[in-house]
Amino acid sequence: MPEAMTIGVDIGGTKVAAGLVDSSGGISHKTRAPMVATGDAATGFAAVKDAVDAVFSKFPEAHGAVTGIGICSPGPLDPKTGVVLNPPNVPCWRNYPLAAEVERVFGVPARVDNDANAAGLAEALWGAGAGYTNVFYATLGTGIGTGIVFDKKIYHGRTGSAAEGGHMTIDFHGHLCGCGKHGCIEALASGPNIARRARARLAGAGASRIVQLAGSLEQVRAEHVGQAFREGDAVATEVLTETAHLLTVWLGNIVDLLEPDVMVVGGGVAELMSSFFESIAKRLSNWAINQRASEIPLVMARYGADAGIAGAGALCRSTANLR
Repeated sequence: MPEAMTIGVDIGGTKVAAGLVDSSGGISHKTRAPMVATGDAATGFAAVKDAVDAVFSKFPEAHGAVTGIGICSPGPLDPKTGVVLNPPNVPCWRNYPLAAEVERVFGVPARVDNDANAAGLAEALWGAGAGYTNVFYATLGTGIGTGIVFDKKIYHGRTGSAAEGGHMTIDFHGHLCGCGKHGCIEALASGPNIARRARARLAGAGASRIVQLAGSLEQVRAEHVGQAFREGDAVATEVLTETAHLLTVWLGNIVDLLEPDVMVVGGGVAELMSSFFESIAKRLSNWAINQRASEIPLVMARYGADAGIAGAGALCRSTANLR
């Protein structure tokens, strides 16, 4: 008999990815199905069912081995009830009982949570946070999402809305964030906002490797800034050095609030900023009351593009998170 496994399902606005997750966090038999997020609720759920069915088709033995199905879904959602509330990226679901529907169709326990919470749990169980009791996780990409895991249990807060660390304001005079607040770390150091700050510096400037890579000022993206930085471009170096400073200020606040045992960072922007991790860690004590802040490891996440699948699978692996 195969070992007990879970299925992790990662839902996005255009696709649903799924895969088998074993007891050590390994992922196999990955599948993808298109997601029609603007249709009706049943059509949206059909995409989830198709992705899970495809996993079983690839590995029929999973029928007797799968002990739970975890789902990463865009929020807002209620992780306690498994109800997806009103996600702007998946408008087909409004107060939709996603966990209950998965349980009804597949006959195993189901858990639903947001991607950062789930990915943080996967890192705490199997990844860069394994062996630590209190883990702070951040994914730096198009947005900035965070998760807090205490003793292998996600901290959800009173209503399930805790750990929105990406919307912690560090400059109330700063750029307007999509959430409506000013100066959130997401509005300053996410991928699109790294590009925005680079374009502002480049406007009216002379030739730049960033613009050469992008083709035009309007097309500048964070990846162009990163490539130009690796090639020694001065403006790219300025922009990413400033980004590192912003992240240091933010993480100093995180340390003073939580004092986690480890800070795990994933996502495309984290890879872009990884060469700054050592300097960020050294300077944390300048931005925290806690003068031992620099002792806290700042490390890259284990999971990259598969963080959603791993995280979803982890939701049904941690007994502390089962209903």
